[in-house]
Amino acid sequence: MGFLSRNSFRQKWLYLGSGVKRWLFLLSMGVLAISVGLGYLLCSLYGTRPCPLVLRYLTLQFLPYWGRALLLGAAGLSATGIAIAQLRQTRLSRESPVSTVYPHHQPRQDLRVVAIGGGTGLSVLLRGLKEYTSEITAIVTVADDGGSSGRLRRELGLLPPGDFRNCIAALAEAEPLTTQLFQYRFGGGEGLDGHSFGNLFIAAMAGVTGDFERAILESSRVLAVRGRIMPSTLQNVTLCADLRGESEALNQLSRIEGESQIPKAGLPIERVFLRPEHVRAYPGALRAILSADLILAGPGSLYTSILPNLLIEDITQAIRASQAIKMYICNVATQVGETDHFTVGDHVRALQDHVGKGVFPYVLANDNFNAQLPPQANIEFVPLVYEGEYQVITADLIDLEKAWRHDSKKLARKVIEFYHQQRGHRTEEVW
Repeated sequence: MGFLSRNSFRQKWLYLGSGVKRWLFLLSMGVLAISVGLGYLLCSLYGTRPCPLVLRYLTLQFLPYWGRALLLGAAGLSATGIAIAQLRQTRLSRESPVSTVYPHHQPRQDLRVVAIGGGTGLSVLLRGLKEYTSEITAIVTVADDGGSSGRLRRELGLLPPGDFRNCIAALAEAEPLTTQLFQYRFGGGEGLDGHSFGNLFIAAMAGVTGDFERAILESSRVLAVRGRIMPSTLQNVTLCADLRGESEALNQLSRIEGESQIPKAGLPIERVFLRPEHVRAYPGALRAILSADLILAGPGSLYTSILPNLLIEDITQAIRASQAIKMYICNVATQVGETDHFTVGDHVRALQDHVGKGVFPYVLANDNFNAQLPPQANIEFVPLVYEGEYQVITADLIDLEKAWRHDSKKLARKVIEFYHQQRGHRTEEVW
């Protein structure tokens, strides 16, 4: 069973933080107050001065009281019937209340998108995609062993919650303050320093429900998440890497364990692999992949966020078998300790070396190199140098404020535009 399936219309209206009920109530009270006030005003005018001819006809004074009541009642019933018919026509009963009220792009039939990865890159993609569809499935790596997630993983035996927390925050439709609270990180306190509230919330929910899967589901409900978030596997895995020595003439490899330790080594990565090697994929992830219209890998750390998912054999086999359009989203900038000096072709070559050719026939890459990168970060834009049996699509994808990252809106718009071009559909504009 997936982590987050669509609930009934009634349940969605009751989501905490949806921000709909209060405004409907306020609207109703406002209309009632205006009606009562207008009634008092008309009564006062009737009793103090002669009624102008225009006002006489507007207020139906030429009719007896029972005639006015009958006419206004019929008009009210007609307006109500038309409104109900229009609501049914727009399928309000099958849409999220938040997505109906707020000006989001709503395609006539939701596009089923699977996004695979982890870390900041996946959350950036999800934040943009939710403007186009609610049928999003985020498949998240469980190899994280650093920071707050790593501490909770070691101390409580949980799957690392950090990447799940980021995805929940990215797909949330709750009020901004609630989302900020979920992302809040404690800066002090014995035992709390470095932990985020969201990680602790998920850990507490797992303790209450007795199940990490249930914890993600309930946490998603609290923040009115649009989509589903699930792990690539429920097994406890460790990401390992073989690193090349600084002197290639020695042709020696060193092995390191732990996702957080790999980039710290600062050595070229020969390959990464999971321990244990043969792990079972999460069944819900396989079902989502096989029924998807569009499958996206990245953006994100190539070796420590994207490949840990694809190294699960069932995941890669399901992607190959899927009839979806499959795209790899290349990072905007290189990453220290992982992809130093990598080109677009180097990214794809590393991906193919681990999972084989043909898994992702399309590659999306940035072509705007005019922004300034922070010199102290020791990173550079990924050059458009590539060759191979895959098609590269380019666009301006950078965030102008953080040029080493993708812009959520630019990225999602290009992805959806490309999908519709491939399927021969017309791309609809965002409202």
